[in-house]
Amino acid sequence: MNCRHCAAPLQHTFLNLGFAPPSNAYLAAEQLAQVERYYPLKLRVCTDCWLVQTEDYADAGELFAADYAYFSSTSSSWCAHAQRYAAAITERLGLNSQSLVLEVASNDGYLLKNFVAAGIPCLGIEPTASTAAAAERMGIPVLREFFGEALGRRLSQQGQQADLIAGNNVFAHVPDINDFSRGLKAALKSGGTVTLEFPHLLQLIEQVQFDTVYHEHFSYLSLYSVQRILAAAGLTIYDVEELPTHGGSLRIYAGHSEQNRQPGAAVDALLCKEKQSGLQELATYLGFQTRADAVKNGFLAFLLEQKKAGRSVAAYGAAAKGNTLLNYAGVKPDLLAFVCDAAPSKQGQYLPGSHIPIFAPEHLQTMRPDVVVLLPWNLAQELVQQLAFVRQWGGQFVTAVPTIEVV
Repeated sequence: MNCRHCAAPLQHTFLNLGFAPPSNAYLAAEQLAQVERYYPLKLRVCTDCWLVQTEDYADAGELFAADYAYFSSTSSSWCAHAQRYAAAITERLGLNSQSLVLEVASNDGYLLKNFVAAGIPCLGIEPTASTAAAAERMGIPVLREFFGEALGRRLSQQGQQADLIAGNNVFAHVPDINDFSRGLKAALKSGGTVTLEFPHLLQLIEQVQFDTVYHEHFSYLSLYSVQRILAAAGLTIYDVEELPTHGGSLRIYAGHSEQNRQPGAAVDALLCKEKQSGLQELATYLGFQTRADAVKNGFLAFLLEQKKAGRSVAAYGAAAKGNTLLNYAGVKPDLLAFVCDAAPSKQGQYLPGSHIPIFAPEHLQTMRPDVVVLLPWNLAQELVQQLAFVRQWGGQFVTAVPTIEVV
């Protein structure tokens, strides 16, 4: 396999999680007796451009099907994050009723609804019908397509170049990252800005966040690699912010390279930080597997200890990261009886691979488990507040990454 960005041969494995089903391929009861599709879940690192990437097995058309079950609006903290961004970027760029905001992977309208409320024209790009329909019900126009260079050029030809193109947690999800970047270039108005948010590879490595690895994430991104990828498409990163979302993310700001917008001090400082942290040294990547295995083994030992002690364990959050952890650890319903989730689209279904049943949050009050594992550990603070009733019967909250921790 060659690097998806620079085409250099990929000779080094960063992480091998064996075989797993797509993390958002939830199962209905009648599907439990059918054969599930499993794909190798392995990451390679390119020692030329330092892009970390999955091996090519699954295709985007299957991973992001019409019934894709992830709805951004189920997280109140994420919606608040989007609202703050919309207000800040509107002021920063001077957006108004004459502007156009384009969001790639607009999901259920969690972000664009803020621009609609402010009277700023917007357009969502979202290939999954279930989430696109939710956005349309809020009055958000949506193109139900995958984004790339062809669509970017078409929008340009139709006079729909954008003053702002936003992409939150999509850049890591695209199989052809070069084509996607050229699409951003084509769809961006002269003087416009692209903002992209994505989990920061540095945090993944430092916090052993291996459970953020799944087939839907084709790339694992550093500022260094993103700067190179966008530069090849004719875009220059001029600012960057470090965010707490998703366990530690970056938000980059980019514009057309020919307009000579130079990188600011924040960009230079973070590039220096990445280099000092070893993100351009092979040894940093080759030592990660052992650290990930230690987290997995610690989680499995904890569940076995609970079972031996006669304590009941359930989980909250039928999130993709939880599926990665559960499948790599080989956890089944005998060790983790059920998981609860606030998304109606997931309730009544089963987790892929582990076949653990998914219930509404109220099921916790019925079953009263001794331990609730918060699988989306990045939302632990929000979830502990929402599920405070668990403490009424002495229940404990636990996160598993980077170590077992009672919260």
